[in-house]
Amino acid sequence: MADEAKAKGNAAFSAGDFEQAAAHFTDAIALAPANHVLYSNRSAALASIHRYADALADARKTVDLKPDWAKGYSRLGAAHLGLGDAASALAAYEQGLAIDPANEALKAGLADAKKAAAAPPPRRPPSGGADAIGQMFQGPELWTKIAADPAARAYLDQPDFMRMLREVQRNPSSLNMYLSDPRMMQVLSLMLNIKIQTGPPQDADLPQTSSSSPPPPQQEQPEAKAREVEPEPQPEPMEVSDEDKERKDRKAAALKAKEAGNASYKKKDFETAIQHYTKALELDDEDISYLTNRAAVYIEMGKYDECIKDCDKAVERGRELRADFKMVARALTRKGTALAKLAKNSKDYDIAIETFQKALTEHRNPDTLKRLNEAEKAKKDLEQQEYYDPKLADEEREKGNEMFKQQKYPEAIKHYNEALRRNPKDVKVYSNRAACYTKLGAMPEGLKDAEKCIELDPTFSKGYTRKGAVQFFMKEHDKAMETYQAGLKHDPNNQELLDGIRRCVEQINKANRGDISQEDLQEKQSKAMQDPEIQGILTDPIMRQVLMDFQENPSAAQHHLKDPGVAQKIQKLISAGIVQTR
Repeated sequence: MADEAKAKGNAAFSAGDFEQAAAHFTDAIALAPANHVLYSNRSAALASIHRYADALADARKTVDLKPDWAKGYSRLGAAHLGLGDAASALAAYEQGLAIDPANEALKAGLADAKKAAAAPPPRRPPSGGADAIGQMFQGPELWTKIAADPAARAYLDQPDFMRMLREVQRNPSSLNMYLSDPRMMQVLSLMLNIKIQTGPPQDADLPQTSSSSPPPPQQEQPEAKAREVEPEPQPEPMEVSDEDKERKDRKAAALKAKEAGNASYKKKDFETAIQHYTKALELDDEDISYLTNRAAVYIEMGKYDECIKDCDKAVERGRELRADFKMVARALTRKGTALAKLAKNSKDYDIAIETFQKALTEHRNPDTLKRLNEAEKAKKDLEQQEYYDPKLADEEREKGNEMFKQQKYPEAIKHYNEALRRNPKDVKVYSNRAACYTKLGAMPEGLKDAEKCIELDPTFSKGYTRKGAVQFFMKEHDKAMETYQAGLKHDPNNQELLDGIRRCVEQINKANRGDISQEDLQEKQSKAMQDPEIQGILTDPIMRQVLMDFQENPSAAQHHLKDPGVAQKIQKLISAGIVQTR
């Protein structure tokens, strides 16, 4: 039932009916709530109708269910970008690329996010009233600001307040309905970064104004001018108590000690740097940067426990002093770094990962995100090493082969998956799983496995035959022929590769003669137009002139074909069905 609803959603999405697609995916989710693909598809449908907040919720759910699935981060980045949060979009795309560095969709999304981050903020037409102010409640910073404010934080636990807030997010113009609630006024003051008062203070000295007051007499102007040039009296120097003077001197001395510590750190004189930072702390315990700097020195010295103690103290003191979130995030990042170093021996990366995640909730810093990704990758690599067992992998592969012979391809894939978890570098398993995917019609997955074979062992002929076969079934005959030719460089007498080239030549010649149905031709052209290489050829000014000469000036066209590069590109267009010969 869930598959049926998913199929209807895919069909509606392909037809451009995104509202209907989202409805079908919702039905499918009700039947299979743990299927990450359904949330991903609904996120794409919602983003297509600009419901980016809902799309973001689905993208987050996708990542929660399948954190190692790169497409989830692509959905997450697209939703953030739609909401105008370029920084979060950048982080999402980078996290996805850490999982799948070759993913073209993530690369394209990252490029868009970088452009959005670099672009100046768009000029918006002035708008007034509660509707314009209500738009402020749409951004992701709303929750951050409420959670950070000691007075407003408690509102997040009040159901009636949360209902009000969600209603304003859904309908910004409804803000007027709730302005009588002091909690909403307080949140509004947070968003506007001003202190909103319901009336003037009772002791305010307000000037008397009247629209009927006559203008000042002309004869008084010289006197006023004279007053303007009179020098203002110099303020009397403020009396500073001995206690305040001593405090100021101690702060100045602490900063001087910090600078000395920084200089020693740069010289890698870590012991001296520790002494200077410790002195700064003794002089002034209201600046947590002295603790975080000393923690950095402890990391360099390999004293990770001391680093963690300093970072914990910095976080605790920072909360008391209401220090900048960036400083608290820095302390947590350095603690996470120390924990990650310790995890190389303890084999426990969870606490380091959790600490980096906490740091990111304080302040989203690219360096922290990078360290988080490194810790997660180290954990994954460690788990794979502990699970590694070539003998058990061979047993699972044989079970998969038996299922393949019985044409039980899904069961075979399960065994091949387990074999790869036991031995992730067995090219034979990737090759066999690619064959299963091909039988099931899952061509993209089959192509990915075939390419992995070639990546792991460029001399493995079966990898080229698998890849060529998938491309042939996808009617990408020119690409298939290139794959078979690449395989022949390593195994010139391989009969499967030679047969593959023969089949490709037959299909390409058939297309060149026009001996192909109009439907097949349109499908082939449509696929070709999505190929970046074909797009590059068609947008090349020189190639556009060449194609024009083919139509209007055949003699010039023949001259162009003497250039091997041009001839190769023309052949690609012919093979792709874009250019036809008669």
